[in-house]
Amino acid sequence: MRVPGFQALHPRTPLLVLLAAVLAATVAPVQSQTAIPHRIVSLVPAVTEMLFAMGAGRGVVGVSSYDAFPAEARALPKVGALVDPDFERILTLRPNLVVVYGSQDELIGRLARARIATFRYRHAGLADITATIRELGDRVGRADEAHRLARGIEGEIDAIRQVVGKERRPSTLLILVREPGTLRGLYASAAVGFMHDMLIAAGGADVLQDVARENLQVSVEVLLARAPEVIVEVYPSGGWTPERIARERAVWAALPALPAVRSGRIHILADDRLLIPGPRVAEAIRLLAETLHPKVRAR
Repeated sequence: MRVPGFQALHPRTPLLVLLAAVLAATVAPVQSQTAIPHRIVSLVPAVTEMLFAMGAGRGVVGVSSYDAFPAEARALPKVGALVDPDFERILTLRPNLVVVYGSQDELIGRLARARIATFRYRHAGLADITATIRELGDRVGRADEAHRLARGIEGEIDAIRQVVGKERRPSTLLILVREPGTLRGLYASAAVGFMHDMLIAAGGADVLQDVARENLQVSVEVLLARAPEVIVEVYPSGGWTPERIARERAVWAALPALPAVRSGRIHILADDRLLIPGPRVAEAIRLLAETLHPKVRAR
């Protein structure tokens, strides 16, 4: 999701391309069949994290421009990303499996002509994260480890649901993008996709629950009509000082009629875990739950 002439709050604006790829996807992963790979290139940060989490990281020989976790991935050769994959660079790494976005038709075709297998990734809701982990594990010969990892993540999420399930759900608006220092260019998570699912699992009530889209540009009029009790802005980590957070939170004072503003429940969370639908998703949901239900955290 790129808006012409728009600058995101986070200085590393290209990361919005990664967020857009995550939010724009709509179906579960599809993979081509081949022998167990031992040289893997991943253009998808979420899948890179999955590979390392299931113990297949030693076979990863190249990653996307936006891979930052785990630390081992940062040191690997970079091969572009969703909109700028470097086919020649990928070839030099001699992969026998390339993880691609399902929308990268041109790259997929070129890899097919080069007889290089692909794992085609698309993402939808929260449940598809662990489904992807299981399918990926089966594909790379790490089935036991992947299934164990997926069960652990699901168990952690279920435990969070049980705790927050006893609490009242505050009406919440999850902001993904806005222009710095203003309330212009607001985009929010709506009722489709893993961001919405994380909010619900964390014990929030989505004020855009009736909007069957992954994200929506939100006007001041919509804000006032929906009247969220809590506003949570989520951004990539890095560059967020306490002073900057305080300055951006203060922007909301321009709308004193909002319940979230009157109660001071405006939160800015700069944490990559909230934006990458990978194996750290339970940690992201816990962070959201603690933000929405501070009394639960204090227990």
